[in-house]
Amino acid sequence: MTKRRHSLPAHASALFELKPGLSADMKEAGVEKLFNEIEMPLTYVLADIEGLGMLVDKDVLSHLSVEITEQIALTENDIYGLAGKTFNINSPMQLSKILFEELGLPVVKKTKTGASTDSAVLETLASKHDLPAKILEYRGLFKLKNTYVDTLPNMIDKKTGRVHTRLNQAVAATGRISSSDPNLQNIPIRSAIGRRIREAFIPAEGFTLLSADYSQIELRILAHITKDPALVESFMADIDIHTRTASEVFGVALNEVTPDMRRYAKTINFGIIYGMGPHKLSIELGIKQSVAKQYIENYLAKYPGVREYMEKMSEAASSSGYVTTLLGRRRSLPEINSRNFSEREGARRMAINTPIQGTAADIIKIAMINIKKRIGHMKSRMILQVHDELLFEAAFDELDGLKAIVKHEMENAFPLDVPVTVELGTGKNWAEAH
Repeated sequence: MTKRRHSLPAHASALFELKPGLSADMKEAGVEKLFNEIEMPLTYVLADIEGLGMLVDKDVLSHLSVEITEQIALTENDIYGLAGKTFNINSPMQLSKILFEELGLPVVKKTKTGASTDSAVLETLASKHDLPAKILEYRGLFKLKNTYVDTLPNMIDKKTGRVHTRLNQAVAATGRISSSDPNLQNIPIRSAIGRRIREAFIPAEGFTLLSADYSQIELRILAHITKDPALVESFMADIDIHTRTASEVFGVALNEVTPDMRRYAKTINFGIIYGMGPHKLSIELGIKQSVAKQYIENYLAKYPGVREYMEKMSEAASSSGYVTTLLGRRRSLPEINSRNFSEREGARRMAINTPIQGTAADIIKIAMINIKKRIGHMKSRMILQVHDELLFEAAFDELDGLKAIVKHEMENAFPLDVPVTVELGTGKNWAEAH
């Protein structure tokens, strides 16, 4: 043991001395089981995923690059038309002059160098003029082209012919796994181009892609934690939760809920989980802040268990300085008692969200470990995790068996008071499978 310590770099050899104290600290914090039974076994699963990588069709990306370049040029022309002149779209100073001096739009936020033109500001201004929305569209196209379309082909490993992302286990404070170099969890699937990028991810010969996605797992965890009767009843009776919320918030029968009402309710449902206030909700829905405030009040009146949970978590965090997931993962929130309102409110939102998002992260980690144990003898393999989704390269002759294993292990990873459901999809590329 002595020789081994001396052969290690100083920072690595120090781990031997640190282990007893850290183990005692983990035991005292109640996270020893989480560490030994989830985080440590998961390292092997993540290592395998990183080593396997994903096949990328360079031709799909090449054609898409040409399309995006043309679309960027068209968007530039639209921007110049709305601004009434040409300017450097990538210059915050020039954009600021156009927006606030020439078009007379209100200044939302100031920085040390002047009026801010960040994404949040442009989203706020989008309801007042078409130019901010076009700027956001332009930035989105530019980012997709530079981050994925033109970059992914250069990241293909010459030995494996695949792209190997890095899955970070100890970065996100909620316990979520993050992805980097490249970040494959951040491809915007709501946009048509984002979905097109996913078309470039393909299976090997003799395989298909299988996507397994938790259905509304965070809302189900919210129902489990809060025990709110209306939430629990919705999931037990398999009533669409967004339709149910729309019915409650807007005071109409289930069969009278319109698509727009459901869309609003969906935003409210997920917004509540993230501690969203009236200001943010008004921006998301493009409505007045007073109306957004009324929607939130209507929601909390219909789901009193959720209101009680939000208050309880805020108080618990304020008292102890931390919150925990259902499996004991702890997140410290020192800003919860800050004198600064923004810091205090940010910590309050984290106190509400972390037990839900963190529990969802813990559950899928358990599922990943259990699935890995059961498919170790198979040709099929797990190749990516994107928050609530697992992606597999499935051998054609193993597909039915793999589906059964994945669905069972994901739905039974951790017992909740409401049913947990997983949606499966297959396809010749990632977009088609999801």
